[in-house]
Amino acid sequence: MRKQPTRAQIILTLASLATGAGILTTRRQAAATAAPHHFTVNHSDDEWRKLLTPEQYDVLRRHGTEAPNSSPLDSEQRKGTYLCAGCRLALFSSTTKYHSGTGWPSFYQPLPHAIQTSKDYDLIVPRVEVHCSRCGGHLGHVFDDGPKPTGLRYCMNGVALIFEQEKT
Repeated sequence: MRKQPTRAQIILTLASLATGAGILTTRRQAAATAAPHHFTVNHSDDEWRKLLTPEQYDVLRRHGTEAPNSSPLDSEQRKGTYLCAGCRLALFSSTTKYHSGTGWPSFYQPLPHAIQTSKDYDLIVPRVEVHCSRCGGHLGHVFDDGPKPTGLRYCMNGVALIFEQEKT
């Protein structure tokens, strides 16, 4: 006797077919074709490709995600500041960095006016996406399971950041 497909299997199959037929677009496709936002730092797509490495471009401009445990910044312990790899805006202080065990550099608080957030519906559960406030580059996501004093975990893609060591 043949088993009936579950509702979830039917929905996944229909979504897959719609995506393949071009009816639905992925977030990356939408990000690449979306109307430009007004940020202080703006470049054409070609200019961004020249300014960034392919990995930085994928994360910052196409909302990609680097593999966990792939960034040396996850284990960085020196004092300093984490900058946006797209525009060099100071985003996080090393004083707010902590080891979250997730495989990505994590912070409990950004520097003032450094980031903007938006809703991300890529997964079943909506998430809060973090962007650079100067260039709009995608940095990662923020979750409410972080340490005190904020209770937040800014889970950042290391490739989207540049570490600048504090001068002594």
